[in-house]
Amino acid sequence: MAHIHEKIDFTVAVFVVCDEKVLLVHHRKLNKWLPLGGHIELAEDPEIAALREAKEESGFDVELLGERPPTTEAGTRALIAPRFLDIHRITDTHEHIGMIYWARPKNGSLTLAASEHHDIRWCSSEELDKLQPQMSNAVKWYCRKAIEEI
Repeated sequence: MAHIHEKIDFTVAVFVVCDEKVLLVHHRKLNKWLPLGGHIELAEDPEIAALREAKEESGFDVELLGERPPTTEAGTRALIAPRFLDIHRITDTHEHIGMIYWARPKNGSLTLAASEHHDIRWCSSEELDKLQPQMSNAVKWYCRKAIEEI
């Protein structure tokens, strides 16, 4: 997906947890271990983007975890709140506002999106420190927090 704006974009990160392991991908372009996720496209809300990215990048339909307020009515649709928000620098002139979700796999089978990733794997909290290339401290923290809470 091309950037929507030259200075900032909105993105989703989906930390899928099952059996005390988190699903991670080794991103080809960035050469980093990351959760599932990507840009929110113009015709999407964050929930739809998170579900789409999870399916495209892992083969799984997922259940997003979090609270949806009971405020849906004509003209308003309540969304599941992200667990966390962050802003992170991509280049010297571009940043992403990240909406960070927790999720569980519902159905599907693990599938590598080979055009985007070198690898996909389930990792325990202990395995996070052994990944190469090394994962950022922020992503490790989110991984461990997701494992702890789910």
